[in-house]
Amino acid sequence: MSNPEAPPSRVDPAGESLGDLVSELTGDLSKLMRQELELAKAELRQEATKAGKATGMLAAAGFAGYLTTVLLSLALVFALGAVMPLGWAALIVAVLWGIAGAVLYSTGRARLRTVNPKPERTVETLKEDAEWAKHPTK
Repeated sequence: MSNPEAPPSRVDPAGESLGDLVSELTGDLSKLMRQELELAKAELRQEATKAGKATGMLAAAGFAGYLTTVLLSLALVFALGAVMPLGWAALIVAVLWGIAGAVLYSTGRARLRTVNPKPERTVETLKEDAEWAKHPTK
């Protein structure tokens, strides 16, 4: 007689056919893969949210830095304006910013010329993999 309080037991594995076992295993693996995929999606959404917030903070910091630079430039113009006409003071500050921009531009352009967009090591390993696939016994 069966105990009504006992949890339902699984079918005796000795009584199942190989096809039933393979079918059950395939179903379990499929369910596991779906669950893992859902977990990965949830983790990616969470990380994307964190990255979005961090990017927003960096953008705000960049804007604050920009405003600081503008206001410090204005302060320099007015400080120079105490010893010369404001027009000349503004021109001097503008020339200083122009020089800084030219130096940054030329340095950035020179560094950009050294960038190689072709992934050399990846291309080489892909060639090796293709060669191995043609002759796997070598």
